[in-house]
Amino acid sequence: MMNDVLLSNLSKIHHPKGDVLHAIKKSDKGFKNFGEAYFSKIEYGEIKGWKQHKLMTLNLIVTCGNIKVVLMDCRVSGIDNPEQESFIIGESNYKRLTIPPKIHVAFQGLSKEMNLLMNVADIEHDPEESINLPLDSFYYDWKIDNGK
Repeated sequence: MMNDVLLSNLSKIHHPKGDVLHAIKKSDKGFKNFGEAYFSKIEYGEIKGWKQHKLMTLNLIVTCGNIKVVLMDCRVSGIDNPEQESFIIGESNYKRLTIPPKIHVAFQGLSKEMNLLMNVADIEHDPEESINLPLDSFYYDWKIDNGK
């Protein structure tokens, strides 16, 4: 796994009237500070990215659907030869993905119903704090394999 990236197990408490899904606690590894929390919907097959935060640490949790999160790490080998890693998180793999600053991130919706991602960030949003790149800036095969 990439340096400083964490994939943490999260608990689900089953309840007949609706489950409780844990997201993050102040004592969890990966929690640095609270800046803001927001939700992002991602339609089936659609891709959002690439975005690199200069300062923000992301804590990504998917409560509805499933989302592929792809990381490109240029910190060591540069933009022409990034370290690449992908994760599927969501209802089928309920985990929290913590991503440190300076890693390029893109997301793809994998469920035909709603795909809902929450980010618990350690700083508030600042448009000057992130860099957006076109999707073709990095090679990645975004083919969906049986909706997984």
